Amino acid sequence: MSHSLEDIDLATRRAVKTFWTIRTKQARSQGSAAGIRDTGARAAVTGGAQMDGFAELVKTALLSAGVGEEQIFHKTKMELPGWYRAEKKWDLLVVAEGKLAAGIELKSQVGPSFGNNFNNRTEEAIGSATDMWAAYREGAFAPSPRPWLGYLLLLEDSPKSLSPVKVTQPHFEVFPEFNGASYARRYELMLTKLVRDRLYDSACFILSSRDSRISGDYLEPSDELKLRNWLGSLVSHVGKFTAA
Repeated sequence: MSHSLEDIDLATRRAVKTFWTIRTKQARSQGSAAGIRDTGARAAVTGGAQMDGFAELVKTALLSAGVGEEQIFHKTKMELPGWYRAEKKWDLLVVAEGKLAAGIELKSQVGPSFGNNFNNRTEEAIGSATDMWAAYREGAFAPSPRPWLGYLLLLEDSPKSLSPVKVTQPHFEVFPEFNGASYARRYELMLTKLVRDRLYDSACFILSSRDSRISGDYLEPSDELKLRNWLGSLVSHVGKFTAA
């Protein structure tokens, strides 16, 4: 990519600030409307727009690489046919000249309920990719060449997400890398395995605390899952479609 590390860092900080700012506003609004103090869980699930800053970051990178704005779909027309279900709405699509160039998931996880939500996110990520590749195999996107699938996850950086988690193994042992692994480590393992198993072409993992609403501070715990690599992979693949 032509963007410098400094450019990407600044853009990421803006996206992180947007995430926490929107989430805070939604939590207050929903808590007030319900007549109760928001605990974080429902607002995190129903908010919807919190990842818009990251969507704009991705769109800017694509536009800078020569992708037409009319080829990028974020707020509308984000549905793709599935094989095991009729359709699935992705968070961002690139469709160039009638060909599916990229499908992107932009997800987040905020506490306090990391356990159940981790399993839901894992099942969703595996299921969406499996369904999409089955649909591709069956010609749903013909005459598209193989599209690019990407997954970006922002996880709240907190004591609960970073603390070791016990495993339950009444019949068989879990794989050793999960023993004592925090939810942050579990997400890192999940995303790494999803890429190495070719369910996604690239994945990005970002940690950020609630205090980052002001600073935009964030961490990238895995070199393999850095945003710069993720964007570079996306732009390189999509460029083959737009140059044709």
